[in-house]
Amino acid sequence: MIRRFGEPIQQGQRYTLRPGAYAVLARGGSLLLTHQREPEPEFQLPGGGIDPGESPLGALHREVFEETGWRIRVDRRLGAFRRFTYMPEYDLWAEKLCTIYLARPIRPHGQPTEPGHTALWMPVEEAVTQLGNAGDRHFVRRYLGWHR
Repeated sequence: MIRRFGEPIQQGQRYTLRPGAYAVLARGGSLLLTHQREPEPEFQLPGGGIDPGESPLGALHREVFEETGWRIRVDRRLGAFRRFTYMPEYDLWAEKLCTIYLARPIRPHGQPTEPGHTALWMPVEEAVTQLGNAGDRHFVRRYLGWHR
């Protein structure tokens, strides 16, 4: 069973499955995160939705590059979680199935190309409290537990 985080399911609401791939990107005691300005400002693990016909790892590489400008190397899958939420940018009630990977930032290639995103390095201990959703925070805590 995949753990669920976030808002409770709203009875009677239809949700569209939206699979996504996200990365814990650690280097030197910090994490590479993205800050998304809209619809609500929040810090996030880089990543996003998997497009039709796209592999999860292909989506992860594409999304991390768009949101941070960095190329990455994926080490392993850490796990997955679900959250049910409204996505105003798509006018969509979504069941987000979020797969989290441990990856290494290899090299920056410029600024993020995704509008409204800013890449930043944050100390891991701060990221645990600043990440905008409970699922992201959970996987960073697990990462800290494995690497302390």
